[in-house]
Amino acid sequence: DIDKLMHRYPHLRIAYIDSVRLNRSGDMAFYSCLVKSDGNGKIQEIYRVRLPGNPVLGEGKPENQNHAMIFTRGEFVQTIDMNQEGYFEEALKMRNALQEFAKRDGPMPTTILGLREHIFTGSVSSLANYMALQETSFVTLGQRVLTKPLCIRLHYGHPDVFDKLFFITRGGISKSSKGINLSEDIFAGYNNAIRGGQVTFKEYIQVGKGRDVGMSQIYQFEAKLSQGAGEQSLSRDVYRLCHRLDFSRLLSYYFGGIGHYFSNVLTVLTVYVVVYLMAILALYDLEKIGDRLITPMGTIQMLLGGLGLLQTIPLFSTLGVERGWWASFRELVQVFVTGGPLHFMFHIQTKANYMTQTILVGGAKYRPTGRGFVTQHTPMDEQYRFFASSHLYLGVEMGAGLIIMGIYSDAGQYFGRTWSLWLASLSFLASPFWFNPLTFEWNVVTADYAKFISWMTGKSGGATRSWSIWWSEENSFYSKMPAASKLWFVIKSILYLTIAEGIARSDLLKADTTLNKPAIAISFVVAAIVVLFVFWWLLSMVEHLMPYPIRRTIGILIGIGLMVSCSTIFIEDSNFIRYGLAAYYGIGAMCQIGLLFGIKSVKNFYFVHDLVCGHIIFIPLFIL
Repeated sequence: DIDKLMHRYPHLRIAYIDSVRLNRSGDMAFYSCLVKSDGNGKIQEIYRVRLPGNPVLGEGKPENQNHAMIFTRGEFVQTIDMNQEGYFEEALKMRNALQEFAKRDGPMPTTILGLREHIFTGSVSSLANYMALQETSFVTLGQRVLTKPLCIRLHYGHPDVFDKLFFITRGGISKSSKGINLSEDIFAGYNNAIRGGQVTFKEYIQVGKGRDVGMSQIYQFEAKLSQGAGEQSLSRDVYRLCHRLDFSRLLSYYFGGIGHYFSNVLTVLTVYVVVYLMAILALYDLEKIGDRLITPMGTIQMLLGGLGLLQTIPLFSTLGVERGWWASFRELVQVFVTGGPLHFMFHIQTKANYMTQTILVGGAKYRPTGRGFVTQHTPMDEQYRFFASSHLYLGVEMGAGLIIMGIYSDAGQYFGRTWSLWLASLSFLASPFWFNPLTFEWNVVTADYAKFISWMTGKSGGATRSWSIWWSEENSFYSKMPAASKLWFVIKSILYLTIAEGIARSDLLKADTTLNKPAIAISFVVAAIVVLFVFWWLLSMVEHLMPYPIRRTIGILIGIGLMVSCSTIFIEDSNFIRYGLAAYYGIGAMCQIGLLFGIKSVKNFYFVHDLVCGHIIFIPLFIL
């Protein structure tokens, strides 16, 4: 409670934007106000400055920072977020830190002083520890190098100290346009670089910081940063900055900023292309040069993959200096044992997905993550809503492609060639559940399964109660995409059709029905399946008029009939297994095209697909 804080700390001042209705027609007056406690249990207003209009253009945070600047004293201002704290012993060093503005580290005056951050939430959970290590890597190692020798550190968030006189005459410390300024903090850095300021970074003073500790929170945080990077790449600030930097600083800016997110996009795109390229080569028997089969170097690929561990050396060295070498070694071993690589691979796809979506579609929005201590179990249906579009679909798709490649490949060394791809697929599918508390408790799994089925079959109550409403909201952007963006999804559909054609013309489970006559005519079974689907459609049309027991019984009978019919057709003629696999990819291609042009009938196919994906995830949970 803000009032309680002001009464407890009498020197605390609160600035806020007040609105007053002027007349019946609804005209409003807006004021910047500063208040404090009067010491007698009441709130006293100190200043009230009328504004020319409503200053809130975007999410409110940058506007609040800028309008409060007029109430600050002195030549410098430090911005602190809600999830940060100042230690008393660190506050004693502030006078020394402010003297950094009096000296010059380069040709231009120091206008932003960056401070080190200490993450105090690392012990809450494994995920919190990963985020603490990630922040240690970025806010210490990364910013140290960006400052010297790269000379391209910007402003990445608080607790930086600003030269107030410099910024108050150059547009403030944040930009507030909705969408394009989603990552509002970094635009202060762009503004500073373009207008001749200089940033320095000192590590003798630090500020405490709490990071996200739950899977969904971290996901939302990474999504916000990725969408912010996508919007930055489209902004005039980045355009102007990149036209004025020398070549070396331009490359440094790219790899220290939005280039990191582009690299994630290219990484995931490469993995996707490699999976389908290997599957197509195997399907069409092209794994050879002339008449000689290719010789995969699976062992070398595994050794090269192991070289990725070298990237942990800087973090190992930093932790070794701060905590001791044995503690540093144990920390890194613990990260690997608890599934850290799965977590970091999972968020490579998070960044790639939202960066791509922002550039192709737009619609970036601020995502409040809460920063709370979220260590309770998250139900499966909620996990599915969060991660299906960005991770789970891709994980299932990659797994299916690798299985097809394994079935048709003749080149050998399958594990050596695909271990890293399987690891990526596994991380996309398993991470949300591996890092979810109580995931493998039998009572929790059964309760989650019941909630998931209830959500899948729900018809009303919003996206949290109904798969149908969630699916419509989640995929509404496809039909509104520009034609150039739709081209990428058309290419994806062509890829599906290529796989479908390769499976259909292959010899997989090929049977000669002229020699082995089916006991039940295939045409009869196909007709039965069509009739059952028609009955299912009719039931969905009139189910609201029927009592629950009758509706439930008819639904179960139709489901059993479909299962028996499909099993019969696969047993009687194994060719239909191959045709079914080909149809899976063919229907996927048609549904993708249907989404792009707003055809609503594809929703039924996606319902079956989501039902299958959900059970692919639940079967291991039931077993484990």
